[in-house]
Amino acid sequence: MSDKIERIKTLIIGSGPAGYTAAIYASRADLKPVMYTGLEPGGQLTTTTEVDNFPGYADGVDGPKMMMDLQKQAERFGTEVRMGMVTEVEFSDKAGGIHKACVDNSKWVEAETIIISTGATAKYLGLPSEQRLRGGGVSACAVCDGFFYKGQDVAIVGGGDTAAEEATYLANICNKVTMLVRGDQMRASKAMQHRVTSTKNIDLRYNTEVDEVIGEQVVEGLRMLNKETGEKEQIDITGLFIAIGHKPNTDIFKDKLTMDDTGYLITEGKSTKTNIPGVFASGDVQDKIYRQAVTAAGTGCMAALDAERYLAVVESEEGEEVKTTKKVEA
Repeated sequence: MSDKIERIKTLIIGSGPAGYTAAIYASRADLKPVMYTGLEPGGQLTTTTEVDNFPGYADGVDGPKMMMDLQKQAERFGTEVRMGMVTEVEFSDKAGGIHKACVDNSKWVEAETIIISTGATAKYLGLPSEQRLRGGGVSACAVCDGFFYKGQDVAIVGGGDTAAEEATYLANICNKVTMLVRGDQMRASKAMQHRVTSTKNIDLRYNTEVDEVIGEQVVEGLRMLNKETGEKEQIDITGLFIAIGHKPNTDIFKDKLTMDDTGYLITEGKSTKTNIPGVFASGDVQDKIYRQAVTAAGTGCMAALDAERYLAVVESEEGEEVKTTKKVEA
């Protein structure tokens, strides 16, 4: 095996809407991006059946097909898409420094810039019936999929601000929303709790958890367990939304990049810049508020533009240094 380490101008880690959009912009700017897809090529949207709210698809599109379209577009401009997972990183803290990334615990590459688009993984309950029906009525995003259940009865699990917000969103379009809070009180802010309790078609159940999701191909019902009484109750629903949080995929960046107490990467102001020069973050890995494919794509565009400008400044400063050195030598 050669000891020579490959040098990349722009390395993109992750292959969701943010990663592919960054790749499209970076390749058009001649940054010669190389993307490593990670364990889930295409990201969370590959587990979604129909995407109905991404601009440009008038009739909606299957999540996997949409990601294939984005990949083809990125490759058309010269992006090299590689299967593999970045398992370790070593960042330079100097402007113009070279960063290193290890792929699959075996191969090291060097990069002048890195765009992190590793996303966040939705937390699920872990029930076999829940996992079997993901994409068949079980969803972790009410804003994404709620429209498909307009006028129907649905349920949502969670007690935080996100769950409260999604429950009230669903209540506006669905016939009835059964909200399961696993504890004896909600964790949401008082304002969000008031919004839930004042919404007439939300049936709020405390100390209640999912015992079983009913249905073979699609969700047909839900069996609930009251943790206090031990009683079980079954209701008819067509959709189940899990809103118990997300985990940002940032484990390999701990103690290397600035992040909040839940692991989301922190970027500077309205940019995608991290605390390390030449390293940028886009998509759900730095966004715990919106978490939509279109907003992820937008920050992917921003990251590529930030990387392009960063490299232009570095190259300009290096050119000035060369001129100064030549004058001194003369």
